[in-house]
Amino acid sequence: MDIIVLIARILFAAIFVASGIGHLTQTEAMAGYAKSVGVPAAKLSVIVSGVLMVVGSLSIILGIWGDLGSLLILVAVAPIAFLMHQFWKADGEARMNEQIQFNKTLSLAGGALALFALFALVPELGLTVTGPLF
Repeated sequence: MDIIVLIARILFAAIFVASGIGHLTQTEAMAGYAKSVGVPAAKLSVIVSGVLMVVGSLSIILGIWGDLGSLLILVAVAPIAFLMHQFWKADGEARMNEQIQFNKTLSLAGGALALFALFALVPELGLTVTGPLF
């Protein structure tokens, strides 16, 4: 079962490694888009969310305080749903696309919260470098 949990951690966190690197290597473009949808301090928000995603996802994958890493992902992702995917302000096809992205983003936030609970409740999760921090 340890291998299954490790594979699940890798599959969940892989998107955040890629996305976080994208935030940090394409900061200007992402900040421009974030600013266009009204995100406050867009450039700083892109950088901070990118760092949280990279650090959090590596923590989850490596099992180094995976509970903390899960919370970092939650903190990075949950605001994105409400700041970047405001479907209630859009019309037509854009509304539908934003609602899909909103739902996906909230689902990822829920997954991060569930993973936090798993790390915190199962200290001997297996194939981790450290136990939970919390």
